[in-house]
Amino acid sequence: MHRTENLNVVAFDLMPSPEELKARAPLSDAAARTVVQSRRTLEAILDGRDPRLFVVVGPCSMHDPVAGLDYARRLRALSDEVKDTLHLVMRVYFEKPRTSLGWKGFINDPRMDDSFRIDEGMLEARRFLLAVNELGVPAGTEALDPIGPHFYGDLVAWTAIGARTSESQTHREMASGLSTPVGFKNGTDGDVDAAVNAILSARGAHAFLGINDHGNNAIIRTRGNPYGHVVLRGGGGRPNYDTVSISLAEQALLKAKLPLNIVVDCSHGNSWKKPELQPLVMRDVVHQIREGNRSVVGLMVESFIGAGNQPLLPPDRSQLKYGVSVTDACVSWETTAEMIREAREVLKDVLPGRKRG
Repeated sequence: MHRTENLNVVAFDLMPSPEELKARAPLSDAAARTVVQSRRTLEAILDGRDPRLFVVVGPCSMHDPVAGLDYARRLRALSDEVKDTLHLVMRVYFEKPRTSLGWKGFINDPRMDDSFRIDEGMLEARRFLLAVNELGVPAGTEALDPIGPHFYGDLVAWTAIGARTSESQTHREMASGLSTPVGFKNGTDGDVDAAVNAILSARGAHAFLGINDHGNNAIIRTRGNPYGHVVLRGGGGRPNYDTVSISLAEQALLKAKLPLNIVVDCSHGNSWKKPELQPLVMRDVVHQIREGNRSVVGLMVESFIGAGNQPLLPPDRSQLKYGVSVTDACVSWETTAEMIREAREVLKDVLPGRKRG
């Protein structure tokens, strides 16, 4: 007999089931309260019942749990300071889609040495999310691997579907069953229609192949997710946070008979991946809201303790700079706090009277 399958597969390493992994890092009452309260707040903002904005802010990618928890503690204190106007969600991204090759994130390669201990990465990612939520800080993440949310989805308040995957049927089906609000990013070419179509698809019921908590193959049947929304992140060599771009996004949502819910990502194409431009993007969008915009419900900021980024080159991880991104460049903590405090000051008297829908 000639072999006809697994010709390019080297090994099948065993992975603990979601049930087994959750038993090693069980959901605590404190963490569950944070998750549920934040999800309800985000839903109220998207429904227009809560006039505040939400801000998903944090590192481009999580590579150091110690620095990550340091950041989370700072964010908790800032969150208490601005909670009358802004609901802060920590950006906790464990998976990184790559255009070609590169480090694919903490879950895929937690030791950052090409050992690819996914079992270890998934457990440590869950433990980190648990610690963050127990601080009272809700977490938002990008869902890249469709199996991943089975392992950590109970600890996530907000989910993003990235620019490279908004057109993917697999990710639209997955989003239809997620328990969180889901932000769909426009395509890398700037196309908003892909995100609008993704929202429409995810609102519907789906049936697809997956796994259950026991790790068994399963047909997953979903009811649909009513809390999908567009994330404008720029693309095609130009930003799309300006008034014209936002108006065009509103028209696309209206045509599809979808709620006018738009989140602006201050990084990526909107800042030409230059972190020093993120404050200018946020200031512009905040001004639009102050001048009467009713569709922008949230913002995203790439931020870490230290500014900029660093190459993932040192063979000894101890040589990496503390609290500095190893993927996209970020604004510093000091700049982050200044951006958020400034937004709160400009909007605190405006948002309570803003009526949407």
